[in-house]
Amino acid sequence: MAEILFPALFVLLALGLPVAFAMAISVFVALSFGSSYPNLVVVKEMFVGLDSFPLLAVPFFILAAEIMTAGAVTLAILRLAQSLVGHLKGGLGHANVVSSAMFAGISGSALADAAGPGAMMVRMMEKGGYDRAYAGALTVSSAVVGPIIPPSITMIIYAMQDQEVSVGSLFMAGVLPGILITVMVLLANARVSHRRGYASGAPMPPLAEIGRIAVHAMPALLLIVLIVGGIRFGVFTPTEASVIAVFYALLVGMFVYRSFRLRDLPDTILRAAIISGAVLLILGAARAFAWVLIIEGIPQMLAETIIAWDLSPIVFLLAVNLLLLAFGLFMDPLPGVMILVPILAPISFALGIDPDHFAIIVIVNLTLGLTTPPVGSLIFVVSSAVSLKPSSLIREMPPFFLALAIALLLITFVPALSTWLPRVSGF
Repeated sequence: MAEILFPALFVLLALGLPVAFAMAISVFVALSFGSSYPNLVVVKEMFVGLDSFPLLAVPFFILAAEIMTAGAVTLAILRLAQSLVGHLKGGLGHANVVSSAMFAGISGSALADAAGPGAMMVRMMEKGGYDRAYAGALTVSSAVVGPIIPPSITMIIYAMQDQEVSVGSLFMAGVLPGILITVMVLLANARVSHRRGYASGAPMPPLAEIGRIAVHAMPALLLIVLIVGGIRFGVFTPTEASVIAVFYALLVGMFVYRSFRLRDLPDTILRAAIISGAVLLILGAARAFAWVLIIEGIPQMLAETIIAWDLSPIVFLLAVNLLLLAFGLFMDPLPGVMILVPILAPISFALGIDPDHFAIIVIVNLTLGLTTPPVGSLIFVVSSAVSLKPSSLIREMPPFFLALAIALLLITFVPALSTWLPRVSGF
């Protein structure tokens, strides 16, 4: 089956078929021509892949993000980011990066950050004298932290594939790597802004005004504290946290910012349902794809082969980085996690690599795939949102590729970045 599965998948992806359909159809083809299993097995495995209580967190976190990113909440966070760093050289670019980090604590999705607040920042930067393609490339790069700073949909899916980690420990493990990536993108923006003369014309606001803006934005930013703190102290599970996040978002949107009304709820639920359906369809197809791999014994064969090579942990991590970056060229993070983690995680554990550390390496690598063609979902989302050719945006990416690569190497070879917070938090 595997001899048919992979060629079928690559052909379907090359034809431009969406990832979920490409994986599901390739499984149907593999079963039809390479086995005696009935095709109904594909539907059954897709259903089994979605029949999970922890997965309920995905649509609820998406719904909470849809409610929280209403106009007033978005503007409050953008104003806070601009008041903190807008006066620096390249200030609007810095505000773009900082706001992406703040929104990561609300949405848990890189694509949501780029399509909503990120697109708004691109327009603001263009009005401020920045090249639109550069502003788009910066938005793509800064949105990478969406699945890394908690809450994160990718981390929830990862924890379902690896029993050595928990959602709570991964949420804590992602905080410092997310901050590191934010800092590296800020440094890249500072360098390019200095070279191109992207100066800020705005003076630094008085501290009292910054304080007022911060207080206004604080109810939105407290969502991450509520989620991570509640999980850490055992008040609720990650799935329960997602439901609480929805009610918190409703309270903040309706009574604090007053930007959300009850009559907006049906449309918001519909948008969240459509996004959730797309995500869960990918997960179901990935489950069926992974089932074929397991039936064929491919994970066991690869594990035995790699262990027989007697690699050191450092060499193994370097090889994993190259593998995941190559995989990310053609596959989105969620199916990547479902297909690769059951293969790679046991090997890393056998080599003595901390499970939380390895999880963050995998998630960061696969998320970086969102910034690289030919799939590069972030590139196409941003270019579509701000009417840019993807090619013009890609030409502006090299400084950010370098910054993200340095961040990835630091995350890989400084395990404390991923393990310190989970340990001090009791995970």
